[in-house]
Amino acid sequence: MSDSRMNSLFALEPLTTVDVSSLHAFLASNKKEFLRFFPITLGQNETIKDSENYILHKSDQIKLKTEFTFAIKANKTVVGLLILKNLNWELKRGEIAYCIDKNYQGRGWITRAVKEITSFALNDLGLKSLEIIVSKLNKASIRVAEKCGYKWTKTLLKGFIPPNEEPIDMELYERSNEK
Repeated sequence: MSDSRMNSLFALEPLTTVDVSSLHAFLASNKKEFLRFFPITLGQNETIKDSENYILHKSDQIKLKTEFTFAIKANKTVVGLLILKNLNWELKRGEIAYCIDKNYQGRGWITRAVKEITSFALNDLGLKSLEIIVSKLNKASIRVAEKCGYKWTKTLLKGFIPPNEEPIDMELYERSNEK
């Protein structure tokens, strides 16, 4: 994080309608990479109008505290998404999902974003535990979870069904509030 260039470029912010074109371009340019694990998000952003509706819906979800979708930005351009989802307010649990543009991988931005959202969820929202669910083949995502203090809990047998594929096993990483 000492790289001042990275700090001047990086931002983590809720999506706004200013981001419509940027969000749409980000998802379109990464469609091949995201199709397997983010098919719903891709399907909700097929056109510019879809992306506008997506952002408006995500803004409503933040107001209702049902889901929190943030844009990871470089110079005000969307290059990633981080989503705090599957919120259970009774159990005070949630799940974090994320994706980043292939050209921005390896810069530590996802790790930084996950740390920020983890702090927000545990400290500001009062959640007691968070999950990250990842394919065991996604070594970079596993490193992110571990760097952010998440511990491997178990393998979720047939935990995810990619489009047009058989179910695959996923790895569950969890982090609890130490308070």
